Amino acid sequence: MTLALDCRGQLCPLPVIELARRISDVPVGGRIDLAADDPAARVDIEAWCRLRGQAYLGTSTAADGVAIYEIRRLT
Repeated sequence: MTLALDCRGQLCPLPVIELARRISDVPVGGRIDLAADDPAARVDIEAWCRLRGQAYLGTSTAADGVAIYEIRRLT
């Protein structure tokens, strides 16, 4: 299962707060694709994954050029 979160227009720390709020919506092994245009999101999301024991899979790019951060739920 993959959950797509659109956090465009949200500034730090809102994308990470949304990720934390919604991680339980996917089963263990599931993925969240979080679209965010805040430059701080990359650092924040990677750090959140490391601190919370989740897997940061990397970044892809949406058709509009916005970064999509890919996270796998491990716990």
